[in-house]
Amino acid sequence: MDLPKILIIYTGGTIGMIKNPESGVLQAFDFDHLLEKIPEINLLNCTFESTALEQPLDSSNMNPSHWATIAKIVEDNYKSFDGFVILHGSDTMSYTASALSFMFENLDKPIILTGSQLPIGDLRTDAKENLITALQIASLRKDGKALVREVCLYFEYKLYRGNRTTKINAEHFQAFASLNYPDLGESGVHLKIKERYLSRFSDDQPFSVHYALEDQIALIKLFPGITPAVLSCMCSSEDLKGIILETFGAGNATTETWFIEIISQAIKRGIHVVSVSQCSGGSVMMGRYETSEQLEAIGVISGHDLTTEAAIAKMMYLLSMSMTTSEFRQTFERSIRGELTEK
Repeated sequence: MDLPKILIIYTGGTIGMIKNPESGVLQAFDFDHLLEKIPEINLLNCTFESTALEQPLDSSNMNPSHWATIAKIVEDNYKSFDGFVILHGSDTMSYTASALSFMFENLDKPIILTGSQLPIGDLRTDAKENLITALQIASLRKDGKALVREVCLYFEYKLYRGNRTTKINAEHFQAFASLNYPDLGESGVHLKIKERYLSRFSDDQPFSVHYALEDQIALIKLFPGITPAVLSCMCSSEDLKGIILETFGAGNATTETWFIEIISQAIKRGIHVVSVSQCSGGSVMMGRYETSEQLEAIGVISGHDLTTEAAIAKMMYLLSMSMTTSEFRQTFERSIRGELTEK
């Protein structure tokens, strides 16, 4: 049998950096010389090629136009490769993983995002293990087909569903967590994939990419002491199409009349407002407490156990489609890429 063929897409980030021996400054690594730094990669049961963005990015500069560029690389090479490993800076990796999970429709091949906390040339780097294992996961087969067929994130011995992740630590190697959905696999002495948690989002239709994303949205994190003037200013933009409201606990917010009135007026203007929890784990449960009952009554949409990253990506994706208010709400509150747990 032919060995699986994997395309490595370098977008930027720490994993692709190497220290200049003269200046000590970190600079982008030439992936044409990948084997020189990771000779163990030759032991993998796959072949691979690599490509890179024309201008590699610090992931803090990542935006929807770059997501489209990454998606186009995948689309252009989809028939030629059996899987894809995307090297990405860790700061916004969960945002990109979430966005791609919605943009890729009828996906039946693995898309594995990974990166590192230390550069690939560093003595104690985590880049080698992350890259090698990501490639190995992308090449896994069962019954002649890819074992993993969704957008995932691999980091520090754990494989996660991409749109369930959030970055939790800027210093430890274990930088990511998926608190509301089990990890999909674990790398130890043996590589174990938990097949019962894998999902299939293809309905036997041809793979396609949804490039349109609506970015006229706002993320508002509630805090004790937020003022009417500040909230009103954030909700009053003429071009605003959607608001992700980070509420307390299980979806709670102040019951002050001015707060409910400002959010209610935004909804009446046609702005979709979604409530997600500020907590890393757990779920919004609209109406469970008095402090969320009024939000439910005025039409705030429940984000259930969505991460903020996934809620933003899902809103961008759905706002780009022609939907009634009712259709938008119904679609947002159900799982379409395994991004939330339906009640």
